[in-house]
Amino acid sequence: MKFIAIIPARFASTRFPGKPLALLGGKTIIQRVYEQAGKAVEEVYVATDDERIARAVKEFGGKVVMTSNQHRSGTDRINEAVVKLGTDADVIINIQGDEPFVLPEQIVAVCKCFNDDRTQIATLGKPFGNDAGIDTLRNPNSPKIVVDNNDCAMYFSRSIIPFVRGKEEDAWLFSFPFLKHIGLYAYKTEVLKEITSLPQSSLEMAECLEQLRWLQNGYKIKVGITDAETIGIDTPDDLKRAETFLHSNHL
Repeated sequence: MKFIAIIPARFASTRFPGKPLALLGGKTIIQRVYEQAGKAVEEVYVATDDERIARAVKEFGGKVVMTSNQHRSGTDRINEAVVKLGTDADVIINIQGDEPFVLPEQIVAVCKCFNDDRTQIATLGKPFGNDAGIDTLRNPNSPKIVVDNNDCAMYFSRSIIPFVRGKEEDAWLFSFPFLKHIGLYAYKTEVLKEITSLPQSSLEMAECLEQLRWLQNGYKIKVGITDAETIGIDTPDDLKRAETFLHSNHL
């Protein structure tokens, strides 16, 4: 199968305007994401609506596709990029533009989900681990996944799922293998076209999780497993933490 990676990136952000061009260890965030993606996938593009981002990508030798500034989600932006590229790729990988430490092996894990011909969409989950603590499990910014016996997602939620009956909350992590969602996606090309034409669903609007639209419409989402944590950058404070992580790990 042929895979290409597309990184959606926009300049306008409520919590961190200009985030893709913020410097992290002397390189822009978008360059770091691009370079990490290139270690796993031969063909990588940035999809953006901003000339400043496009110019920066070209300056470090990256490929860029200009897209509309009207998109509500990165998935919609990626679909437009796919149409403009006219690619013959079988699978499109969506790599978040604010994940400068995404690992090549995580991208490979998502790609391997398509070894199963039935896979339509793939994403990643990470075990919370017994030492994560109940407050980490409660965090609504870390969506949880429940999977079936074939490693396909049954549901994503910002709440703790499942509820562990008969146990005190502090013991829940020792009673069930809770799974944290890692927001790396891949879609068969024809499926990407289909899901971006769907209207928002009631579950999606309730939880503000786009992937629930796909589940609610009957699409299968295969879940690969990773043991590596990602460090997303949503705010300037996150950037400071990322800088510390960068230096402490000599990256």
